[in-house]
Amino acid sequence: MNRFEVLFSREQIQSRVAELGKQISNDYQGRDVVLVGVLRGCFLFLADLSCAMDLEVMLDFMEVTSYEGTTSSGNVKIIKDIKNSIEGKHVILVEDIVDTGLTLSFVVDHLMLKKPASVEIAGLLIKSQKHVYRAPIRYQGFQIPDHFVVGYGMDCAGKYRNLDHIAIYRET
Repeated sequence: MNRFEVLFSREQIQSRVAELGKQISNDYQGRDVVLVGVLRGCFLFLADLSCAMDLEVMLDFMEVTSYEGTTSSGNVKIIKDIKNSIEGKHVILVEDIVDTGLTLSFVVDHLMLKKPASVEIAGLLIKSQKHVYRAPIRYQGFQIPDHFVVGYGMDCAGKYRNLDHIAIYRET
């Protein structure tokens, strides 16, 4: 059995990220925008998205965890908070994958305490049949079924983040 089944090629990812960058640029012209990446899985998506945007943006990062192995524990912990003030700024939270939406809800609630002008989500992968996030995700890359995926920043036990594509991962 092959451990990997390619879901999205590098070309498909780059095309979609370019579309999202253009959409965000159009929506936020003339505004003070901060992209907040949720580490570690977002790092490639955030880098490519920020380069695809025709805006002056600030970048910041958070690190949170809710996974134990390949499953979400439902218990979210902040490991690293953002460094800079987002008060009065338009925040776009950049996520590699929206799985259950529990981590997303936790992070958005946390950021709202810092009084931004707005918070929107840019999620590369959305498990729409599974997530329970309470608001629409404004910038969506791809809808995917409920599979464990790796590549393009996403990992399994720290491995496979460097794949230039996104693949379903199956333990053998």
